[in-house]
Amino acid sequence: MPSVNTFFRHIMMTTALGSMIIFSESGFADVTNWDNNPMNYENSEMNYENSPMNYNNSPMNYQNNPMNYNSDRIIRDNSGHAMGYEVPKPDGGVNYFDLDGHRKGYQGPGSRW
Repeated sequence: MPSVNTFFRHIMMTTALGSMIIFSESGFADVTNWDNNPMNYENSEMNYENSPMNYNNSPMNYQNNPMNYNSDRIIRDNSGHAMGYEVPKPDGGVNYFDLDGHRKGYQGPGSRW
């Protein structure tokens, strides 16, 4: 038969684990917005709209080429060197790519500054 000490240790451990789970989940829920979550298919690279395989997002597209000085998609540093490019999405969001076409980030609809 288990001792009283073992029983109380089990109760304390269960309470501690339960508290950690509740606090960790509640903190996650406060911070994460589904519209900006990478697990949302709308933001995923698996979505063709966000993929560099889509010509609109490709570095081969002249609008995304740093040699095109008239493009409003090119992201430049303070010295004028091209760092990457941004591609607006039809839903109002923006995809950010480096010059090699690797997707580096995104902004959901309505969160553009």
